[in-house]
Amino acid sequence: MENILEIKNLNLFFDKYQALYNVNLTLKKGIMHALVGESGCGKTMTAMSVMRLLPKGASIKSGEIFFNGENLLEYKERKMRDLRGNKIALIPQDPMTSLNPLYTIGNQLVEAIKAHKKVSERQALRKAREVMDLVSIPDIDNKLNFYPHEFSGGMKQRIIIAMALACNAELIIADEPTTALDVTIQKQIMDLIADIKNEFKTTILLISHDLALVSNYADQISVMYAGHVVEEASAKDFFKKPLHPYSIALLNSLPAANPALKLKTIEGAPPSIQEDIVGCKFHPRCELCKCGVCDIEEPELVEKELRHFSACLIK
Repeated sequence: MENILEIKNLNLFFDKYQALYNVNLTLKKGIMHALVGESGCGKTMTAMSVMRLLPKGASIKSGEIFFNGENLLEYKERKMRDLRGNKIALIPQDPMTSLNPLYTIGNQLVEAIKAHKKVSERQALRKAREVMDLVSIPDIDNKLNFYPHEFSGGMKQRIIIAMALACNAELIIADEPTTALDVTIQKQIMDLIADIKNEFKTTILLISHDLALVSNYADQISVMYAGHVVEEASAKDFFKKPLHPYSIALLNSLPAANPALKLKTIEGAPPSIQEDIVGCKFHPRCELCKCGVCDIEEPELVEKELRHFSACLIK
């Protein structure tokens, strides 16, 4: 299977503090690749590096990001603007604030299409209707004239997904796409994203902290902790036999792993970006930690089993 996205040795800083450490990530075409971990581990910063939409104070110091063989970090801003929303689309965390409240949905869809495709107003409107139908929005002609506040959270998220489909994006970055939605709507949105992947062979980078959700949809899993990728495997291998102590601890904290609801927590808290931890970043919280090894040497992500990578000095 051909690669569509390759992130190589990405190092990102917020002023003098490092947030991402030699992040490597490869996405195959047509799969859903989940990037998981606790809040603050670097998932969203990795995704925003691909989009080149970093917050103030953040900067990429080194590394490469290849999309279809071209290094995005060498693109001029104008070329990146042409790429965003066109070849690479973003489904952001909060559908409530992702649409312009002053314009109708139809207006926003049409403008997004015309910004990237050389089409007339009429052609853009026809395409807008098509993508709204694809995401199962009823009464389309009427809804095109609605403003964002007239839609529920789930419907807003469907509209944002429609925008991603409007220009036939090859890669969709879904950043916690179900965070603000209730459980029933979460499943509907994830089923819709999975249908898009299967029907259009679209590659999905799914950013999530919800392993239970991810287990039902992802083909490949990468686990991040404190700016490092600590494990990568197929979803099947990961959930069958996780290798990194952090991954094992995450899975053990799920209710499904403990039917008696005696949930096993991970002691301590994820480190702040300002903390200077020598050795493995997870060692202060790790039950397998060996002093003189884990608190001195930083582990590398290596292949421990066939196509199953882990960054641990002990396992």
